[in-house]
Amino acid sequence: MVVVASGTSGGIGRAIAERFLAAGHEVWGFDIVAPSIEHPSYHHIIHDICDELPAGLGVPDPEAIVCCAGTQDDDAAIDVNLMGTIRFAESFVESPALRSVLFIASASARTGSEFPRYVASKAGIVGYMKNLALRLAPRGITVNSISPGGVNTESNAHILESEELHAAVLAETLLGKWADPEEIAELAHFMCTANRSMTGEDLLVDNGEALKSNFIW
Repeated sequence: MVVVASGTSGGIGRAIAERFLAAGHEVWGFDIVAPSIEHPSYHHIIHDICDELPAGLGVPDPEAIVCCAGTQDDDAAIDVNLMGTIRFAESFVESPALRSVLFIASASARTGSEFPRYVASKAGIVGYMKNLALRLAPRGITVNSISPGGVNTESNAHILESEELHAAVLAETLLGKWADPEEIAELAHFMCTANRSMTGEDLLVDNGEALKSNFIW
């Protein structure tokens, strides 16, 4: 399978690219920074998803599109997370080989609990995912999203390295932990390879954070 993925130089995006590579797939990764993956089946293109893809890149028709690139910078969130993601996905949706499209959104899209433009950008991704699912269904293509809660990545280092902050965020979950990026990657691989019947769905992976409540009687 040929996979095109954005945001593959770090965090969840890198874990997803590595999972596909481990399963024998060919991955074309796009990121604004240099590659962090060395593998004979990995091809890296330095690219800002806020820009149009240049012609002549030589990328083969993908069977799967995975959109992971994003920012936690609230001022840039709409341009990068939402508009950039739409631009990247639309660049490849006409592939005659396409079988699946997957977006990495956020639990914040459901709870509203983060920076305002970041929340709006991730909620917009979920809405766009549903629109794309409707448009691509006649071709038998599945389109879904994963909304992680807290994930143990380098972008959350300021929390992971603070005993006080780390304890506070874990206390907000039912299971008392955050997910590892490899767990999200495993689900992403399943959604793009094994899944043939789920489409238009957003999968919440937040260790029960959105569900947690204290019953008072």
